[in-house]
Amino acid sequence: KVWYTIALGLLLPFSYAHTDFFTSIGHMTDLINTEKDLVVSLKDYIKAEESKLEQIKKWAEKLDQLTDTATKDPEGFLGHPVNAFKLMKRLNTEWGELESLVLKDMSDGFISNMTIQRQFFPNDEDQTGAAKALLRLQDTYNLDTDTLSRGNLPGVKHKSFLTAEDCFELGKIAYTEADYYHTELWMEQALKQLDEGEVSSADKVYILDYLSYAVYQQGDLSKAMMLTRRLLELDPEHQRANGNMKYFEYIMAKEKEANKSSTNSEEQMEKETEVKKKDYLPERRKYEMLCRGEGLKMTPRRQKRLFCRYYDGNRNPRYILGPVKQEDEWDKPRIVRFLDIISDEEIETVKELAKPRLSRATVHDPETGKLTTAHYRVSK
Repeated sequence: KVWYTIALGLLLPFSYAHTDFFTSIGHMTDLINTEKDLVVSLKDYIKAEESKLEQIKKWAEKLDQLTDTATKDPEGFLGHPVNAFKLMKRLNTEWGELESLVLKDMSDGFISNMTIQRQFFPNDEDQTGAAKALLRLQDTYNLDTDTLSRGNLPGVKHKSFLTAEDCFELGKIAYTEADYYHTELWMEQALKQLDEGEVSSADKVYILDYLSYAVYQQGDLSKAMMLTRRLLELDPEHQRANGNMKYFEYIMAKEKEANKSSTNSEEQMEKETEVKKKDYLPERRKYEMLCRGEGLKMTPRRQKRLFCRYYDGNRNPRYILGPVKQEDEWDKPRIVRFLDIISDEEIETVKELAKPRLSRATVHDPETGKLTTAHYRVSK
């Protein structure tokens, strides 16, 4: 329940032709059904291709035996008038039919379905939004990249993991946002998984290229140089890495000349890294603490005052025979949870009625005064 609520608040965006899929689990469920339909269509195509190949295979096996016999004694074989007739028939008619079968495109149904469904596919903005949602989860719940990558999240039903290529893509998305803090975290995770032997299309050279620059942007020159050296070991002719190495060495020499204190440098680097971690919104830390359960704690004395009850609406005739279940969640301010108000079927009906009306949450732009979407508010 906890992780479902988290995902509902942080993940997903878009209208049906396009509808910010990453901001709405309701619209994301439609994508699951779309993908299921495409898988069924793909399996139908595979069956059609297999059936076609099976027919061709049987034809080839039959003719293989026939031609093997015929070539051993051509004159004797053709001495039988039936064999002569069937040879003419095969070459004039049956080979033409086989050619048509080989050239027949069995993918028409699948391609047609794909074309229809493509209009409902998410776009680059959706993929970026879903990636940013993972980064928000990571920050809000203080999760390390390895925990997220391995899928070891508490309370989840369907465990899933990130490949090295997935981690690399997350790092690239953070990089395009100039979020070098998360770029470093995810590029390091991708590199770690490759070093552990994971087979992937992700290239260590590209990962190290992004990683060294992200580390440099956060002020850790020594680590940036170390990563660049490792990159050059893999690709000695890498033009950008060679240029960066010369630049790093130049900067390092200047720092030594200026006799900068290593302690002050480390303190400054930690300070800069801390700035990279946090959003500029002042209330962000408070709600992150609340999400982690680090907010106000209720004393045992206050907890004893919380009860469960049946509520009849002050003897309201509608509720006398069917009172509503109530559960106290908090005392000041008073927060009450109502249970079993409507059935699961009614809930699904409400969701389906509401889905077409959902739109991205907006904020007022202080400059224009108009409503606009904001990167820190991605719900529907």
